[in-house]
Amino acid sequence: MAITASMVKELRDSTGAGMMDAKKALTENDGDMEAAVDWLRTKGLAKAAKKSGRTAAEGLVAVKVDGGHGVAVEVNSETDFVGKNADFQKMVAGIADVALTAGDIDALKAADMGGKTVEQTVTDAVAVIGENMSVRRMAAIDGDTVVSYVHNAAAPGMGNIGVLVAMTGGDEAFGKQVAMHIAATNPASLSEDDLDQAVVEKEKQVQMDIARESGKPEQVIEKMIVGRMKKFMAEITLVNQQFVVNPDLTVGDAAKEAGATITGFVRLEVGEGIEVVKEDFAAEVAKAAQG
Repeated sequence: MAITASMVKELRDSTGAGMMDAKKALTENDGDMEAAVDWLRTKGLAKAAKKSGRTAAEGLVAVKVDGGHGVAVEVNSETDFVGKNADFQKMVAGIADVALTAGDIDALKAADMGGKTVEQTVTDAVAVIGENMSVRRMAAIDGDTVVSYVHNAAAPGMGNIGVLVAMTGGDEAFGKQVAMHIAATNPASLSEDDLDQAVVEKEKQVQMDIARESGKPEQVIEKMIVGRMKKFMAEITLVNQQFVVNPDLTVGDAAKEAGATITGFVRLEVGEGIEVVKEDFAAEVAKAAQG
């Protein structure tokens, strides 16, 4: 029986399965829709799809370094319990290994991991573990030296926050201190030069509006803004922040003393930017009772 696009769409809509999985299910079952649904359920694909609507804002960030190349990968789950699961941790570590040779997140999802794509590996894990999961983000960095750090480590090389620091000169101990600083302060950029100008202009406008509320003359306001923007830069750019290891120095000054130049950094935090809808306990019970 010929498998049409409308048949594939119908099966995808009813199960949430991927296009290729839906097409294969129909092909394997001669176009029988009910049999195709059962086939997908047997393979765990329909079950995984049903989970895909749930918010996955927990999980782990894993970091890997190979010489002067480092990667950080965020793999999400629905609950923090899964982050403590040995099978989940093993999968995340494997994905991070694959990420070392992947150019971006799309290439990572399509890359081979033990005979399956990374994306298929995660889909299979959803069916086994019973929670929605996703490979959400990947970031890479290169440098003469790349140092990694994970905060709240659940296992070696993975935790709640993953940081990579690229630098020339210095040593690994200093790089680790900088990485810990970044984990704690979450700077917006390395320096003023690579800070998003839209962020700068927005803050400047906010400070102008606040200053004008005081009723002071424009020439006074302009001087006020110079000072406030200098303070703003010191708070959000890495090299201008007070070094948490020694607050008497900025990170930039500490780097000079260590004979290092910081050339870049990556910081990924689990669930960052994901909006999670909170329900009270009574609502959760009522929702469960309704099936």
